[in-house]
Amino acid sequence: MASVYQINKGVSAPVMFKGLKAQYIWYLGGGLAGVLILFAILYICGVNMFLCLAIALITGGGLFSWIYGMSNKYGEHGLTKQMGKRMVPDLIRNGGRKLFMK
Repeated sequence: MASVYQINKGVSAPVMFKGLKAQYIWYLGGGLAGVLILFAILYICGVNMFLCLAIALITGGGLFSWIYGMSNKYGEHGLTKQMGKRMVPDLIRNGGRKLFMK
C-alpha cells in the first residue's frame, strides 16, 4: 500500500500581498493607520471635512506609491541590506601595534 504525502511547494516562498513583499506589508499598514489618525485629528480640530479628506487621500496615495516603489526597488531583504550597508565604516584606523601583539 502506497502512502500519499502532500508537498507544500510554497513553504520557503516570501510573504506577498498584492505585489508587496515581506516587511513592506507592515510598513503600509502602519502608514495607513497614521493617515487615519491624521484625518481624525484634523477633523476633530475643526478643519473642513473636504480638506481633511483631500489631505488624507493625497497622503495615502503618496504612501502607497512610496511603499510599492521601495518594495519593487529593494525586494524582500534589500531594504535591510541597504540600512546595514550605511552602518559599515568607510575607514578603520589603528594608531599602534598593540592590537596585533600578545
